[in-house]
Amino acid sequence: MNAADRRAATVCRWAVAGCGWVARDHFLPGLLAAAAGRAGGAVPRLVAVTDADPAAAARLAVRAHGARTAADLTALLAVHRPDAVYVATPNHAHRSATAAAAAAGAAVLCEKPLAADLADAERLVAACHRAGVLAATAYDQRFHPAHRAVREVVASGALGTVTAVRITYCCWLPPAWSPDGRPYDNWRADPVRAGGGAALDLAPHGLDLVGVLLGGDDLAELTALVQHRVHPYPVDDGAVLAGRTGGGVLVCLHVAYNTPDTLPRRRLEVVGTRGQLTALDTLGQDAGGELWLTGAHTARRAPVPFDTGTSPFAAQVREFSSATLAVRAGRPAHRAWPWSLHRDLALHRLLLEALSRSRPAPPPPDPSTVEEGRR
Repeated sequence: MNAADRRAATVCRWAVAGCGWVARDHFLPGLLAAAAGRAGGAVPRLVAVTDADPAAAARLAVRAHGARTAADLTALLAVHRPDAVYVATPNHAHRSATAAAAAAGAAVLCEKPLAADLADAERLVAACHRAGVLAATAYDQRFHPAHRAVREVVASGALGTVTAVRITYCCWLPPAWSPDGRPYDNWRADPVRAGGGAALDLAPHGLDLVGVLLGGDDLAELTALVQHRVHPYPVDDGAVLAGRTGGGVLVCLHVAYNTPDTLPRRRLEVVGTRGQLTALDTLGQDAGGELWLTGAHTARRAPVPFDTGTSPFAAQVREFSSATLAVRAGRPAHRAWPWSLHRDLALHRLLLEALSRSRPAPPPPDPSTVEEGRR
C-alpha cells in the first residue's frame, strides 16, 4: 500500500441528514475539531449534506471544505457513498433516514431518541440488523471528559457501594424558541414530529448515562410523572423519573423545558457508601463544567481533574469514525463499538412505557400567563 492509499484508508467519509441546530452548532464543530486534532487513527471528513430546507444544507456545507449538498438522502447516498451518516432529522424521520443509509451500506449514528414512537424505533433497529452495518445512538454525553472521569472513579471502587444516581437536566424552551434569533421551526414542541416533550428529548441522555457510569448496570425499572406547567404547547414541559438498575441502584431524573437558563439546572450526582461524585454543568453539548469528590469519612470536597477543552461531540465523532473503519476492515461491530443498538432500544422502550403509564397532566396554561425566559 502506497502513501496515498494509506491516507485514504484512515479517512472516514461522513454525510449529514438533517442540518438543523445540533448538526450545525455542535456536530459539525465536533467533526472539524476531531479532524484537526487527531494524530494518527481515523480522520473524519464531511463529504455531503442534505436537508428538507436547501438553505440549511448550504449553510452547513459551506463550513466544511469540499462538502457538497444533495437534493435528498437517496441522491446523496448514490453519488457520494459515505462511510458513515449522521442522522439529525426531527424524530419522526429517524427511521426512514437510518434505514436508507443502512441499506446503502453506511454506518449510522442516529440522534436520540431513536424514534418518535416505539414501533418506528423497533423497525429502525431491525433495518440496521438486516443490513449488517454498524449503527449507534448519538449519546454524546457518554463522551464528555467529566463523565468519563466519573466512570473511572466508580470503577476504581473509591465510592464504595454505589447506592444512587441523581440527575437534573433542564433548560428553557418556549414555543417560539430559536437557537440564533432567526425564524425557526421549533419541532420539539410538535407531538407528531417529536413524539413527546422534555421527557422524551432530555431523559434519554440520563438513562443512557446511568449504565455507562455504572459499568453496564442499566436501568431495569422506571416510572414517570410529567407536567404541562409553563409553556402553552401540547407536549410536556417537565418530568420526574424514578427507577432502579438491575443491580439495585436507585435513579432519579428531573428534566424540563421550563427552567430559565440563568438558574442552576444541570447537575449529576453518583452516591456511594464511601463518597459522592458531583458534576456541575457537564450535562449539555459543550465541554467544561466542574467535578468533585466528597469523602464520606472526612466530608472534604476535592476536585477531580478532567479535560475541560474537548467537546463531547468531537470525541464521539472520532471514536465512531474509528469504529466505522474497523468494521469495514472486518472487525465485528460488537467489538468495535461497546454499546449495542438493541440495548439502546431497550432503554427507549423502558422510557416510553413509563411515560404511557404516567398520570395525564393538567392542560397547558393560558399563553398570557407565561413569563419569558431565555435560552
